[in-house]
Amino acid sequence: METYSFKNDYSEGAHPQILQALVDHNLQQESGYGYDSFTTTAKELIQQKLQREADIHFVVGGTQANLLVISSFLRPHQSVIAADSGHIAVHETGAIEATGHKVNTVVTTDGKLTPALIQTVLDSHNDEHMVQPKMVYISNSTEVGSIYLRQELEDLYTFCQKNHLLLFIDGARLSSALTAKKNDVTLADIANLCDAFYIGGTKNGLLLGEAIVILNKDYATDFKYFIKQKGAMLAKGRVLGIQFTELFKADLFFDLGQHANTMAERLTNGLQAKGYSFLTDPSSNQLFPILPHAVIERLAHDFDFFVWQKIDEQYSAIRLVTSWATAEEKVNAFIEQLF
Repeated sequence: METYSFKNDYSEGAHPQILQALVDHNLQQESGYGYDSFTTTAKELIQQKLQREADIHFVVGGTQANLLVISSFLRPHQSVIAADSGHIAVHETGAIEATGHKVNTVVTTDGKLTPALIQTVLDSHNDEHMVQPKMVYISNSTEVGSIYLRQELEDLYTFCQKNHLLLFIDGARLSSALTAKKNDVTLADIANLCDAFYIGGTKNGLLLGEAIVILNKDYATDFKYFIKQKGAMLAKGRVLGIQFTELFKADLFFDLGQHANTMAERLTNGLQAKGYSFLTDPSSNQLFPILPHAVIERLAHDFDFFVWQKIDEQYSAIRLVTSWATAEEKVNAFIEQLF
């Protein structure tokens, strides 16, 4: 029997509605490089959700989005502050550093930055002999599944503005964050509480694609030049435009995130019913249950997942990720194998 993957939320291809739209418009001739009608429509739909104007650009992946925003917003001597678990600090092969910008990392317990944690970096970088911290990078949801509440984002953005810092939000899993039970933030709120963010599609039912949203007009000028120079401008920009049009012409973006969260909640309830605890508080579609090694070994016969962190000689935390396409019967099967 093939194993079923809980390793990530991009193991499947794409939602059928996305694929059908690509097929339906396959032979329609369009302009290239993002000047097609679908891309225009997608931008308009996203701006309606944001309830404000924004500079929007579509790129292929999250690392590409992070690299483009950070490297274009910062001057050569400036750095970006991130949690020590932040994607740009751990899983992007030094992409940011390769553009000449240091990543100042801060140790966190839940993957989230606070004004107090950011202040420690500012306090230790106080003259021209060190890099100048200029940007704060956060993920929502974070790399350990936690989410930012509205007050936390308000506090961060107020602090950043007071200290002349830019706030950039990695939204690779934004759909899961915005549909989480504990969430009190809307997409329109996000657009008013940062300088830029991106909307993840790759991990939410698209074949590929992220939407970079620039709110701070001072940094929107010439952004297309950066996209082209870094090799991120698709000739067939329609491929991204069609997908994001489908994602936002109704509520598919939120529906897919909600499904991932519902499956994660079902897993959480099953694990808790068996008496297991978690490395981090379950909030979104990434779970980190702490299990005996014997249970992990047994589960590994039928399911794929990452062993995240060794706790002691008997227990380790694993990472389970549910997706827009996670099958309920597979979730039930996983729970049934717990003991």
